[in-house]
Amino acid sequence: MTYPLLGETFALLAALTWAFALVLFKYSGERISPLALNLFKCVVGIVLLAVTILAAPFLQPLLGDESLECLFSQPARSFWILAASGVIGIALADTLFLYSLNIVGVGIFSIVDLLYTPFVFVFSWLMLTEQLTAIHFVGAALIVAGVLVTSGHTPPPNTTRGRLVIGIIVGVLAAASLSLGIVLAKPVLDEFPLIWAATVRLGAGALTLVVVTLLSPARKTHWSVFRPSMAWKTAVPAAVLGTYLAYLFWIAGFKYADASINAILNQTTVIFAIILATVILKERFTKRKMAAVLLAVGGVLIVVLHEHFENLLQRIT
Repeated sequence: MTYPLLGETFALLAALTWAFALVLFKYSGERISPLALNLFKCVVGIVLLAVTILAAPFLQPLLGDESLECLFSQPARSFWILAASGVIGIALADTLFLYSLNIVGVGIFSIVDLLYTPFVFVFSWLMLTEQLTAIHFVGAALIVAGVLVTSGHTPPPNTTRGRLVIGIIVGVLAAASLSLGIVLAKPVLDEFPLIWAATVRLGAGALTLVVVTLLSPARKTHWSVFRPSMAWKTAVPAAVLGTYLAYLFWIAGFKYADASINAILNQTTVIFAIILATVILKERFTKRKMAAVLLAVGGVLIVVLHEHFENLLQRIT
């Protein structure tokens, strides 16, 4: 039996789920440091992925073969690549993401995060020999313009303009690290069982964070995040939504919908996030923020749909 628009539905659910996760991570970041919160969400995600692996036989139509036999048949090099991807794309990128989110807020960060798309194309060009065209550069320029417009936005309460710029720069580094981690893992993901791949990446990221926090002078403070507290009211749902559900919806979206359509629908996170930030967090929705969104989203559409734009340009010329 086929279900019309199933993939598109999953892609929108991924965008909406991640938008809610951003709001909850913002709340959690007011009580928990970025390093500790990243470690916490990784542990929650690993536990949930472990449960999913146990249930994998019942989810095979959606997830594919997630058996131990399939896992052990993978070459050792694939495990190392996924581990490196987890260190870069989870331990580093997500710590930077949470730090940036604490400074700039959900609305501005969701715009900065759109840099993920051009960074993926750049790293794919450098590492996977994928081709870049003039259309890619036009789209990337629009996204960068949108991010630059956000830097002139009025800083959130208790934040100076200098600190706002630092937060945006850290957000750019987070998007770059996330993109590098994903592109690094891309050749492996084509063959590796998806849930196991997610678990290996998350495990490598968590292990790195464990080492870093244990070596930190503030290790007791970092590890206190695992002691039940009021912060869990937002930290646990944020981890479940952001580190587990959004990822599974993302997988299902790519399975049942075209990649280009899925990518566009995933980028609707910026719309959901700004709406939620305005309604729940009371962040201001200004004309400058609207201009930044239009520029950045327009750039994303050009980058994702570059083949259609190239065909259109060929017809015109």
